[in-house]
Amino acid sequence: MEEINGAGAAAPLHTYNEAVEWINSLIPFGIRPGLERIERMMELLGHPHRRPKFIHVAGTNGKGSTCAFLTSVLRQNGYSVGTFTSPYITKFTNRFQYNGEDIPEETLTALANRLHPLVEEIAATPLGSPTMFEVATALAILYYAEVCYPDVVVWETGLGGRMDVTNIVTPIVSVITNVGYDHTDVLGDTLEKIAFEKAGIIKPGVPVISCVSQPEAVSVLKDKASSCRATLYLAGEQFAYESKGIREGVQTFTFKGPFRSLDIAIAMKGEHQLANAAGAMMALEVLRQYMAFILSDEDVLAGFRRTFWAGRLEEIPGNPRIVLDGAHNPEGAASLAASLPKFYQYRKLNLLMGMLSNKHHESYFKHILPIVDTLILTEPDFRKKMDAEHLRLIAESLRKNYAREHLQIIVEHDWGKALQLLKSITGGNDLAVVSGTLYLIADVRSALLRQPDSEKGW
Repeated sequence: MEEINGAGAAAPLHTYNEAVEWINSLIPFGIRPGLERIERMMELLGHPHRRPKFIHVAGTNGKGSTCAFLTSVLRQNGYSVGTFTSPYITKFTNRFQYNGEDIPEETLTALANRLHPLVEEIAATPLGSPTMFEVATALAILYYAEVCYPDVVVWETGLGGRMDVTNIVTPIVSVITNVGYDHTDVLGDTLEKIAFEKAGIIKPGVPVISCVSQPEAVSVLKDKASSCRATLYLAGEQFAYESKGIREGVQTFTFKGPFRSLDIAIAMKGEHQLANAAGAMMALEVLRQYMAFILSDEDVLAGFRRTFWAGRLEEIPGNPRIVLDGAHNPEGAASLAASLPKFYQYRKLNLLMGMLSNKHHESYFKHILPIVDTLILTEPDFRKKMDAEHLRLIAESLRKNYAREHLQIIVEHDWGKALQLLKSITGGNDLAVVSGTLYLIADVRSALLRQPDSEKGW
């Protein structure tokens, strides 16, 4: 602890809870795109971000799953791996993992104490206070650069890419999963604008992998890669993947890359996971081919097969059957609607959902309403929650053109009561689904799995 804190450093944060409370107290400073504050923190710390090898992952959907695939395969091949992701499902420490284990509470507390005086120093300048996510990112960098020293860090962007604080690093390879309409209030309201922000993680000479498919977004990525002289590996051009079907819940696909082909099986449900796995495989192929990573076929296949990511078409054991999926934007809803009938058989589909107030809910409903029999609308326990009654009005406005004739819509503002209602109306041949913001998924998951110490947040 003393070594992490630095010689003679005062430690204003005495416990893990105090450290997390302090970091979360910076939430009111919001999401402030820009790298000035994180650059200043890194300067004061001696530029620790220059040391680890990073795989930088951006995209609208699939970032977390892609990070999970990369982490699993690299670990299976004997590499030590740091994984920085957000939001977290169970506990604040989830976002800082080393070889699948959360950062120890005492280490997080010690690193927070190192950052505390720097944050106060920067807050007193015209730059203003660093945000919660900036401090969390700085803490992750310190953890990987000065405490646990992983061989590689799988590094997920928070929001966008270009002005996201994770963009402080220069990675060994970049991945852009896809581009869709999300966070349009910050990233822009066209695919070109959103793609421009995601493409901001492309660095000079650093290879980039993407499964982006829309022509206007592809054009943006190609222009950026060309201007950076970065090799772009694009799904459908430099590599491809083809589904070989589903057997006993396991999906198999053929990956065809510039160096070789391989049949890969994944237990992660959802057809969108094929793209995420293929993108991860292409990134691994670049590491193997050009950066001397030793990756055996046997371990690569085992790593993909064993990958798990909470809250993504995750079936909770018990009765009734309940599936959790953090689909919270139109693309996520489309994937959910397409995947449920492929992976589950059911008589009635009962769906519980809650949202934040900054999303394209109308487009979400257009994908979901055609497959749902009973829709229960609730509210996540979070400051930016969307009023369930407002969600009902949107759903009702689309009922005539999109919903099943017998659709029942129920509003229950209390998510706990809504969950009990969902369970009570779901019979043995039915399927219950909880979808929407991951803040709701986190609470429901902890309730179903009886995890009383669960935290949640961004």
